[in-house]
Amino acid sequence: MSAIELKTEIPGPGSRALMARREAAVARGPYNATPIFVKEGRGAILLDVDGNRLLDFAGGIGCVNVGHANESVVRAAAGQLQALTHGCFHVTPYESYIRLAERMNALVPGDFPKKSIFLNSGAEAVENAVKIARAATGRPAVLAFEDAFHGRTLLALTLTSKVHPYKAGFGPFAPEVYRVPYGYCYRCAYNLTYPSCRLHCVDVLEDVFRRYVEAKQVAAVIVEPVLGEGGFVVPPPDWLPRLRALTARHGILLIADEVQTGFGRTGRQWAVEHTGVVPDILIAAKSIAGGLPLSSITGRAEVMDAPGVGGLGGTFGGNPVSVAAAHAVLDDLGSGRLFARAEAIGRAVAARAAGWRERFPLLGDVRGVGAMWGLELVRDRATREPAREETAALSKACYERGLVTITAGTYGNVMRTLMPLVITDEQLAEGLDVLESGLASLDIPRAGS
Repeated sequence: MSAIELKTEIPGPGSRALMARREAAVARGPYNATPIFVKEGRGAILLDVDGNRLLDFAGGIGCVNVGHANESVVRAAAGQLQALTHGCFHVTPYESYIRLAERMNALVPGDFPKKSIFLNSGAEAVENAVKIARAATGRPAVLAFEDAFHGRTLLALTLTSKVHPYKAGFGPFAPEVYRVPYGYCYRCAYNLTYPSCRLHCVDVLEDVFRRYVEAKQVAAVIVEPVLGEGGFVVPPPDWLPRLRALTARHGILLIADEVQTGFGRTGRQWAVEHTGVVPDILIAAKSIAGGLPLSSITGRAEVMDAPGVGGLGGTFGGNPVSVAAAHAVLDDLGSGRLFARAEAIGRAVAARAAGWRERFPLLGDVRGVGAMWGLELVRDRATREPAREETAALSKACYERGLVTITAGTYGNVMRTLMPLVITDEQLAEGLDVLESGLASLDIPRAGS
């Protein structure tokens, strides 16, 4: 039986009616990637208000790696709701928070004592990780990367690179944040080619320390091991190790933002495991609690203990219901089956995408690791002019055919894969068929292809 079953046009009448109500009642700021209103989700399937069954390649922006309504997560959260919905860890602490910290300390790379704290969102984790780094080093500056996304709160938004729609009109931003190019080989900032470039994009940081901010004033470098919102960019395999060596040389802390890459998305618990890099601080969120709001910061014990008592926290951070869900997620990931599944998904996507690139001139670059793949669309392969409008049209063509997707990239020209890792082979093939039909409906051969 097909995973996609459409009873109405997409969006259906129920979704259209709700969109009218949304426009009248909800502020325009929150963006909707699709005009589809859903009411249920199971595994990799979404059911909308019109009774249409849709395949999900977006996963709530990567929050449900273990699948929608994962039975273990639902059972754990429901049980906790009956016992204690909220106590506030800062007022009346509870054992499950401590146990989750112990588990995270054991899971995060590093052969040294570690400690953790739990918050609500990725942005909140980013803000607090920088606070911790500043307290631990006594230094004010932070180094971030072009095309990075670290959240929408003030400091996180300062670290975020994309102006529209995230930063426009929201300044002034936080001081002492400096930015350098990422290891984005397809759009190299220096017009060089890997590996003959010898990772110039890392070595150039030494010039940054001479021209913009001295190294001894830099508390931390914050980096996504694979760019998320920036376009699912996978840097060269020796890029992150070279960056780690540079930060260590200058006594700068390395913060790994694994909000989107963590919990099996790349085929490992953490994306940094692919390179063997050990960060000083690791941030996680999104799939940590199977769709419930939770984030974590885990790092070297002496670094994490730098802020004074009461210096970190938040009323809802580490809510017992979300913590219970996180334990269920870790139990599910513990067998390793979803890591293997992510690798299998990646192989399937890579094989199909390689054929697409030969067939469709619109497809400029294909890159990925595990189940985290990006398809970058360009109007001309010679100039690499971003195909933003075409990417938006592809997303629309997909959801009209029953496949929910999400775009990415500074230029809005990347399709990204965030399907739940529990997706079946049949569902995956069907979703890729829809994506292929969407590409076929849009692609026009161009000069320079």
